[in-house]
Amino acid sequence: MGRVTASLKLRQNATKTRKEIKTKDTRRSSKQQTKPPETSRSPLLFPAGDTAFKAILSARFSAAIWSHITDCDETFNYWEPMHFLIFGKGLQTWEYSPVYALRSYTYILFHAVPALIYQKLFQPNPLLIFYFTRCLLGLLAVFFEVYFYKAVCREFGIHIGRLCLAFLLFSPGMFISSTAFLPSSFAMYMFMGACAAWWGRKYNLAVFFTALGSLLGWPFAALLGVPIAYDMLVRQKLYKDFVMWSSISAVVILVPMTIIDSMYYGRLVIAPLNIVKYNVLGGAGPELYGTEPFSFYFINGFLNFNFVWVLALLSPIAITAYYLFVPTKQPTTFTLPYWISLSPILLWMVVFLLQPHKEERFLFPIYPMICLCGAIALDVIQKLTFRVWTIFNTMPSGTHYLDKTMFIMYFTIIITSLMGISRICALYTYYHAPMDLLMEVNKYPLDFKVPEKSNINVCIGKDWHRFPNSFFLPNTQWDIRFIKSEFDGMLPAPYATTENATSIVHDYFNDQNLENPNVYININKCHFLLDLDLGKETTLEPNYGSMNNRWKLISSYTFLNNEKSSQFFRAFYIPYISYKYIEFGNFSLLRTKYIWK
Repeated sequence: MGRVTASLKLRQNATKTRKEIKTKDTRRSSKQQTKPPETSRSPLLFPAGDTAFKAILSARFSAAIWSHITDCDETFNYWEPMHFLIFGKGLQTWEYSPVYALRSYTYILFHAVPALIYQKLFQPNPLLIFYFTRCLLGLLAVFFEVYFYKAVCREFGIHIGRLCLAFLLFSPGMFISSTAFLPSSFAMYMFMGACAAWWGRKYNLAVFFTALGSLLGWPFAALLGVPIAYDMLVRQKLYKDFVMWSSISAVVILVPMTIIDSMYYGRLVIAPLNIVKYNVLGGAGPELYGTEPFSFYFINGFLNFNFVWVLALLSPIAITAYYLFVPTKQPTTFTLPYWISLSPILLWMVVFLLQPHKEERFLFPIYPMICLCGAIALDVIQKLTFRVWTIFNTMPSGTHYLDKTMFIMYFTIIITSLMGISRICALYTYYHAPMDLLMEVNKYPLDFKVPEKSNINVCIGKDWHRFPNSFFLPNTQWDIRFIKSEFDGMLPAPYATTENATSIVHDYFNDQNLENPNVYININKCHFLLDLDLGKETTLEPNYGSMNNRWKLISSYTFLNNEKSSQFFRAFYIPYISYKYIEFGNFSLLRTKYIWK
């Protein structure tokens, strides 16, 4: 009996051992199936998620501190309304008039609530709230960039992933867009999340991120979700999932938005619909604010991504050449064919290249995809180089293409990174003066004992579009005001001081970019004046700094004179050399001599 029992135990142990071996083999097979594509055989280690997080965090916090505001739309349509929501004072644009209601207060509140909590807890200087918010924007960008990077490594391979990471880190475009308080930047964050979820077959999350980026952020970002919808509906036949998650996302996002915006505007408002109607469905249209040639985005893309931009533009040709000349199956990502994975950037470029009104921020949502396409093109170049090498040289069995072509990667990363850093330094060195000057204003009440209850007017004329925002003013007793200049378009005006300020209809706002004299202040009421001297004067734009009997110079910073500077050296900063080919004007902070003598 003991022998039978022992025999049965041996058989059970053997069966258990075979099952364990089979289970381990199945797990091993599963792990092998979930490996990234062939580029994962790279002989070099790739940066792990925590390493990528630390690197990107350093880059984004640097942007939060040193990047200047490149677009006046960011100042007047987002920072100023946020200043109003926190302090009850700020500048209002016609887009926030209840008549037009193109902008969403919900989007502003999404950023203002953390800042308001910070303000209530610590009572900081307004300037600290500005940089606190910027750092939060940078942190939000970091989370989505790391998510995007890890998805690229899984979907396209480790080598393409680390190339993409390098391009993201040193790109001037990402430096500018990552901490910009703009819906197009928010759409960029959400698009990175949508792509990462899509490639990971998390379709519900992909749909939600797309909806969040287009409804709460920028409605036109919905275009980037078309390939995701195509994949779900045509390739995967996920009709029920698509309809369900689209409906859930719309209800969760759009219903609270409509309620909040309607409360602020005093009438029923669906802001995303209004902005689409204005720009596409018969509104006055953005062409009122200027048009640019077809080449605008190509030049701008090179400034923000240098040769990465060139590689990205060549990526369709590179992928086609890879298919034709490398003896392997058609290149695909782990989940999707390349043409589907990269189609969002193609759709975006085709649509926006054809629009007469072009702005740098319109390309923000596809900036990460530019880095990815550049990485793919460089990877293909390495593969094609290795293919040519093998034709003329006998390679040992098992030789990987990266064994012979890593010098191409090193050279490209070094050149593009140096050019990216050069561009970032140029932006800071040449254009940071307005922010530096207003920091001087911020110190003024303590240094010169300005009476606490005094209402101080800080005025600006022809350089109105370079004003950072009201967070740079010391407190709510200080106001930014406009004086008449040669500019004859529509300018913002102060919000009303009543409780229903956001729902008041002002007759001086219009959607035709027509000037209204009510927004100007008499220069005699100005206590401080910001003025840029570029060596040109007109009746409405004199050189105020030379009026020594009227104005006292407080501080002055250099600011690039574009017209008298070399195109190359004003775009890229080279120490000790650039200054030979560029000229500066003086951006000055002036104080009237009729007070605090």
